[in-house]
Amino acid sequence: MNRKQPRIPAHFDADKVDKIWKVNYQQLAEDARKWADEYKLTPAVDDKFKIALVLVDVQNTFCNPEFELFVGGRSGRGAIDDNIRLCEFIYRNLDIITEIIPTMDTHQAAQIFHSLFLLNDNGEHPKPNTLISYDDIKNGVWKINPDVLKFLSFNEEKAQQHLIHYTKTLKDKSKYDLTIWPYHAMLGGIGHALVPSVEEAIFYHSIARYSQPDFQIKGRNPLTEHYSVFGPEIRTDADGNKIADKNSPLLEKLMKYDLILIAGQAKSHCVAWTIDDLLQEDKSFAKKVYLLEDVTSPVVIPGVIDFTEETDKAFKKFADAGMHVVKTSDAVEEWMV
Repeated sequence: MNRKQPRIPAHFDADKVDKIWKVNYQQLAEDARKWADEYKLTPAVDDKFKIALVLVDVQNTFCNPEFELFVGGRSGRGAIDDNIRLCEFIYRNLDIITEIIPTMDTHQAAQIFHSLFLLNDNGEHPKPNTLISYDDIKNGVWKINPDVLKFLSFNEEKAQQHLIHYTKTLKDKSKYDLTIWPYHAMLGGIGHALVPSVEEAIFYHSIARYSQPDFQIKGRNPLTEHYSVFGPEIRTDADGNKIADKNSPLLEKLMKYDLILIAGQAKSHCVAWTIDDLLQEDKSFAKKVYLLEDVTSPVVIPGVIDFTEETDKAFKKFADAGMHVVKTSDAVEEWMV
């Protein structure tokens, strides 16, 4: 495949990737159209070989060191360096990325993984980064905050049954224990927004290729964690009643693509579970899935928890299943076979 690979536009500034700033949409749009003319970029709808780039939760709350859940990895700069490489990858491959699909972790205060939701017998809330096991719930260490149930209009007895069911199901499925996260990705807040440099790159692609990004909102259900974009951790309550659906429309859409690229944060949680759900849904997906390993990092909280080894095992499992673990510096043309 002969390509005149686009260079990285002059407006991109790697030193701003960890900063918050306003994207100049109008100027950027004008520049993107000139760029498209220079490189003779065609509308994405005309692509004969279709590539989807799934960007998992590239939001300030995970990618900016000043925010709640910065994914630093072991280097301490994880998401910053990841996003520099990600933006450069998007610009270098504007001509062949058909559609960008950003997922948006989206929360409010009263959710099962936030401190407000639970209490102990002393009336204390669990601290951020507390792991809540099935045994903790069975033994009454933590209970649902009755005042939360009032404004959510939930029955206290049924809610407590759900908590037992929830933590037991996580244990039975060998998933992470219920984790109490700091308040993060709060709907309407700055932390919820995309990293400006990545937002800029997505917008530039949208204008240059006439390709509307397909934003996927996840994580608003108060009764379940929601790491994977394809569905929450638990989909039924203790009585077997459905509380959430899997994201079938997105699965059906991705089936139509020739190649699926996946990147984002955090490698150990939302990225890993998204990939795992995709693999569990249909193993035939594996051969056309490419995991951009150098633009994703695991959760590491020094002195508290380090998910690096678990993440490496997960990615080995994905590779063994036929998925491709690659780097953004690799030649995309070699994947297009």
